[in-house]
Amino acid sequence: MAPVQADIAARPAESASARGAARWRDLRQRGASAAVLIPCALVCVWLGGPVFAVLVVLAVVGLAWEWAALCGAASAAWTRGIVIVAATVPVVLAAVGETPAGLVAVPVAAAAAALLARRTESVPARRAEQAFGVIYVAVPAIALLWLRADAGAGLANLLFLLGAVWVADSGAYVAGRALGGPKLAPVISPGKTWSGAIGGVVAAAVFGGITAALDPLAVAWWYAVVLAAGIAVIGQAGDLFESRLKRHFGVKDSGRLIPGHGGLLDRLDALLAVAPVAAVLALALGPGVVLWR
Repeated sequence: MAPVQADIAARPAESASARGAARWRDLRQRGASAAVLIPCALVCVWLGGPVFAVLVVLAVVGLAWEWAALCGAASAAWTRGIVIVAATVPVVLAAVGETPAGLVAVPVAAAAAALLARRTESVPARRAEQAFGVIYVAVPAIALLWLRADAGAGLANLLFLLGAVWVADSGAYVAGRALGGPKLAPVISPGKTWSGAIGGVVAAAVFGGITAALDPLAVAWWYAVVLAAGIAVIGQAGDLFESRLKRHFGVKDSGRLIPGHGGLLDRLDALLAVAPVAAVLALALGPGVVLWR
């Protein structure tokens, strides 16, 4: 009887071990994807100019493609093309230095996407959603281009913004998987926990504090901490908003482009929310002003 009892006693431990391993099963894929994507993005941000503009435009094309698919236009080439063109044209205008024209073009392009997208028998076009998608994708892209175009502080501000978003995402992932606990918004996103949300904010705050400590021109370290923590909160709100959108469309992921993350919308949801807010803050502070100082 002893071997049987020992076997029975070992099963809960094995189950707990298996559950623990399952929490981290996508870590390798996420790490591999980040190891490729983050250096490429940083190089483009560092170089700025046409290189960064091309990166943003390509990202918009991918985001618009995924959004059109979410709206049911995956097999309707005409509708898919309309959404992609409508989202890309305003961004291209901003990329060539015509930011005001690009912003004006966004609602015009959104309306055009809603009017021109035709209905098909097999894939009904969701016109209102398609129009919203153009705004959802194009405005943050224009904000990023405008932020980077600031010759005095564009590079520093964009690196800080991206760093805070990425660190918050990593902190939320690690804390959420390691600690678990109560769900943050179970109806919207069953996988997100309060421990993950708090971990992401704390990680971003630490990033802000380290940034200020390394910057001899930083006046108040606490301001950088609050700013980075605020970026984390807004980014998590953007993450939840994108999860709500996926619930609306009845899908788990926006795509399968990025292993461990899903689609571009899944990976960039926080940045889509943060970029316009950061651009408004930079506009209020004036050109050449580093955000965290």
